[in-house]
Amino acid sequence: MTKKYFTELVNYNNWTDAKIMEWLNQIDEEQWTRPISSSFNSIRETAIHMVSAKKIWIDFWNKASDPVYLSKTFEGTKEDLIKVWEKLSVDLRMVIKNYPEELYMDPVTFIYPNGKQSQMIFWETFLHFINHATYHRGQLVTLLRQTGFTNFANTDLATYFINTGIKSSDYR
Repeated sequence: MTKKYFTELVNYNNWTDAKIMEWLNQIDEEQWTRPISSSFNSIRETAIHMVSAKKIWIDFWNKASDPVYLSKTFEGTKEDLIKVWEKLSVDLRMVIKNYPEELYMDPVTFIYPNGKQSQMIFWETFLHFINHATYHRGQLVTLLRQTGFTNFANTDLATYFINTGIKSSDYR
C-alpha cells in the first residue's frame, strides 16, 4: 500500500460523492425527506449518515481532540449538508496527502457512537471507510429510485479507472 494507492481511493471516493451530490441537487424536498424503510428512514438520513462517517473518520485520522458525529447534531438543509460534504472531500484529500506512509501500519484510536473506544490499523480504517461509503451509495441509489429519480450515472470503480485513464503501469 502506497500513498499513490490511497490517493487514488480518495479520488474515487470524492468522484462518486460528487455524483451523489449532483443527484441530490436534482431531487425536491418531498423526495429528500420521504419516509422509506431502509437502514435509515429517508434519503436525508442516509446522506447525513454518509457525511457524518466521512467527517468522523477524518477527525479520528487527524486525532481531533473532540471528534463529533455530525449525525447527532446536523439540523441544516440539503444544501447545507452538500456544502459540508464538499468541504470534507477537500479535507479527506488533505488527510491522505499529509498522512505519513510510514504510519499506515500504526493503530488509529476511534470512538463508536455509543462511546466505546477501539483501535484498528490505519489502512484497515481507511478501507473500512471506502467500503462503508460504497455500501451506502448503493442504498442511496435504491432510495432515490423509490422516489422516482432515475437520472443516474455509473459510479463503479472500473468506470472510474477507465474514465480517468488509470492503468496498472501507473503503479509500477
